[in-house]
Amino acid sequence: MKKITVNTQTAYDVLTGRNLLEDCRDDMAKIIEGRKICIISDENVWNIHGENVKKHLSAMAQSVCVYNFAPGEESKNINNLYDILEFLAENGLKRKDVVVTLGGGVTGDLGGFAASVFLRGIRLVHIPTSLLAMVDSSVGGKTAINLKKGKNLAGSFYQPSMVLCDIGLLETLPYENYTEGMAEVIKYAVVFDENLFEILKKGEKADENIISRCVDLKRIVVEEDEHDNGSRMLLNFGHTLGHSVEKLSNFGISHGNSVAIGMAILTKGCQKLGLCEDGTYEALLDMLKIYNLPYDCDYSAEELVNAAKNDKKSESAGINLIIPEKIGCCKVEKMSYDRLLEIVKAGK
Repeated sequence: MKKITVNTQTAYDVLTGRNLLEDCRDDMAKIIEGRKICIISDENVWNIHGENVKKHLSAMAQSVCVYNFAPGEESKNINNLYDILEFLAENGLKRKDVVVTLGGGVTGDLGGFAASVFLRGIRLVHIPTSLLAMVDSSVGGKTAINLKKGKNLAGSFYQPSMVLCDIGLLETLPYENYTEGMAEVIKYAVVFDENLFEILKKGEKADENIISRCVDLKRIVVEEDEHDNGSRMLLNFGHTLGHSVEKLSNFGISHGNSVAIGMAILTKGCQKLGLCEDGTYEALLDMLKIYNLPYDCDYSAEELVNAAKNDKKSESAGINLIIPEKIGCCKVEKMSYDRLLEIVKAGK
């Protein structure tokens, strides 16, 4: 087992390994023993892992209640948020009680946002069940729901009390969900870590070491910029166009696949315009192919940029875009939408 402590305003541990609910009982007990627990999960994840997780938590908690919702990005909406808040109130949770999210990024975002606003904030534990959530969304304190105008437009920064990344849970993950998680792993390598990129070129599966490395890279950035005003923006590499792809497809193209497409189009355009080192796009393209990830879409450059204007990172005059200078090194650059369109056209 590996333990990484994230030293934000409220410090917490991210544990990575196997059988964590059994092996980390003492760590969990410090947070949940004698408390009321609400497990929030989608119906698919609950049917696979729910009863086992509930059994372990019930042995420590005063009581356990469960809120399940329909799986999918479309569930990350204000109606489900409202229903969760009413459910927490009806079950009598107090400020020192605990919300436990069991699932992927949608569950963590939705359940985390509910925990952050209920009674102005109650304790939160994430148990991510997808690779994408383990390496990215469960760490760092971002919570959100989607609005009609775009993805993650309402949310909060709210750090959990603990994150349990049990890699045994990945064994039940469908292949396509695993590969989309690899898009976020590749993102970390392109942005921060050329050595990780070299490891991934061998087609390595995401094991305890790779997951922990991604978590540690995110820890470094989050500790430096908890509220996403500076260096943390680098984690958005591929996400501006990725969110456009998600929106234009009505979330028919998953987050990880959309990010892969966003990284590829952006890097190709940047290389063509001399903004990054020659060969960067080819290296990324080869990597995406190794993990069976997409690298293009049918949407036009104009459609992608227009959708990006509603992205949460956009400003009235333009957007903060993450430019890949070379593998392992990216930078944040403010640019107009006209310049973004020029890059996207070059990348299509």
